[in-house]
Amino acid sequence: MIDIPTQAAPVLPPFVDLGGTAVFALSGALLAARLNQTFVTCAFFALLTGVGGGSVRDAMLGVPAFWLRDFWVAPVILIMALIAWFTPRKWWDGKWLEWADAVGLAIFCALGTAKALAFDVAPLAAIVLGIVTGCVGGIVRDVIAGVPSILMRPELYVTAAALAASLCAVLILLGVPQGWSMGLAALAGFALRGAAMHWSIELPAYSREVKD
Repeated sequence: MIDIPTQAAPVLPPFVDLGGTAVFALSGALLAARLNQTFVTCAFFALLTGVGGGSVRDAMLGVPAFWLRDFWVAPVILIMALIAWFTPRKWWDGKWLEWADAVGLAIFCALGTAKALAFDVAPLAAIVLGIVTGCVGGIVRDVIAGVPSILMRPELYVTAAALAASLCAVLILLGVPQGWSMGLAALAGFALRGAAMHWSIELPAYSREVKD
């Protein structure tokens, strides 16, 4: 049986935590705006994307959702929805938002894994919860919107999340301090996601044909 180091649940600096939540919330609100939806839908997609993954993780851990006791999370999500609603669509045509999303993905996957390990979750399950933290909100949002989710696209998104979560778990199990483990894991996940975006790296699709 693997002896998991006992640690306190990780806490990100407020500006990092809120910044990642804001990026995810903005991406959700922008999808609603691009689909010509109402502001209510923008706000709902912002909430779902911003805290969906972390909420599912916390529910599975049996603890209150992280954002329920944080005064700033809900206002930040509402602000992101307002920004998406009142700014011209052409402002978001560039790639910078995708790069910011990559940062949030990597950080939250590492955070989710570290938090799960702090609650004595088995290593592989902790990695799964790390991936859930970074990806589930966006997946549910896409399903509700009726657009292909990240699970149905060949781009390296969930793969980058898995790298960040796995590396974080391995480093913590090896006794590397929690902060360093999260930082190095997030950097690796961001590097893979960034390389995939820059060089259009994709996973191969299943193409085996059945012969009569």
